[in-house]
Amino acid sequence: MKQMVKDLISSGYLKTPGIIEAFQRIDRKDFVLDEHRDEAYINAPLPIGYGQTISQPLTVAFMLELLQPEPGNKILDVGSGSGWQTALLADIAGESGKIFAVEIIPELTDFGRRNVAKYNFIKSGIVKFLNYNAVKGMPEQAPFDRIIAAAAGEEIPAAWKEQLKIGGRLVVPVGNTIFLLIKKDGGVFEEQSYPGFAFVPFVA
Repeated sequence: MKQMVKDLISSGYLKTPGIIEAFQRIDRKDFVLDEHRDEAYINAPLPIGYGQTISQPLTVAFMLELLQPEPGNKILDVGSGSGWQTALLADIAGESGKIFAVEIIPELTDFGRRNVAKYNFIKSGIVKFLNYNAVKGMPEQAPFDRIIAAAAGEEIPAAWKEQLKIGGRLVVPVGNTIFLLIKKDGGVFEEQSYPGFAFVPFVA
């Protein structure tokens, strides 16, 4: 694990101290299927069943650096899958933070919950897992400081933009491009795009 993190730092993908510390504390091996434990630290996505994957470490690092999660943040984590990114977010957000991990596939909701439960995030109330289609976001918990999605849709759902706080950051893949949206006063968004990535499709 140490070498994986060291490589992500030396290649420039991991930069922020709080994100680096989360990568050092949250072991990717705790979030893969047993038959892939020997491959847990390779820089590649790994299958977790049901046509889904645990994302490539490089991609997770890149997206979290764009998201810039902070202690105390309320974060919507769409497509939580294995729970690895959920646990990273929980580690960064800390005891005053709240992560809502949403997964549409029931078996993966259970898988992610079991994996994250290896840490103290669920028992302490930092992380809550939910099984439903997140295309309409989570209006009852909005607004969010951060919203991140791990699967690519054809467009960014309008509900996610609406449910983001002013000054909040939304990181989401569309096709093979990662978008960062920062919400400004008046509901205007500053937008940046980063093409050249590969994602599993968003399941609606």
